[in-house]
Amino acid sequence: MPELTVLFDDPVDASHIVSFSGENARREQDNLYELSVDRMLLKSKDRPKLDGVPVPSVESSAGTCRLVGNFATRQASSVSCAATDGQGRKYELQFVSDGAPMTLRKLRQAPLPNEVRRANQIAQLECRLRAEAAKILPRDRTAYIIKCLADDGQKSPDAERQ
Repeated sequence: MPELTVLFDDPVDASHIVSFSGENARREQDNLYELSVDRMLLKSKDRPKLDGVPVPSVESSAGTCRLVGNFATRQASSVSCAATDGQGRKYELQFVSDGAPMTLRKLRQAPLPNEVRRANQIAQLECRLRAEAAKILPRDRTAYIIKCLADDGQKSPDAERQ
């Protein structure tokens, strides 16, 4: 999903990040990029953390971002975004370069495990620890873990893959 992420240099909240995100993006010629915004991702130090990273608040929104620049040289001269969420709150971003080139970077972010997958991993670890505490032989350990997960209401790893 295309996304335009803005990092703020805020001395009070070093982890404040706003992402304008959408399904549809288009590039016209070599100097204009437009993104149709359908949601906002808002992160700050006050948000709950998963693996030490603030989990964003997702706000369904409607709007547009426009990035103007020379994409061949990966430089932009202006960025403007405007979006409104379901409660009528407006999010706006306006940036115009002072003439100094602004460098564009494509961020590749590894997906974080979702909550269900993470909960299943924790349950599997707990069952492995129970197997060790019960001194289950290695040959019987898989069956023990599958039964432990079933007793706890979890799916076995094989059932998740199907």
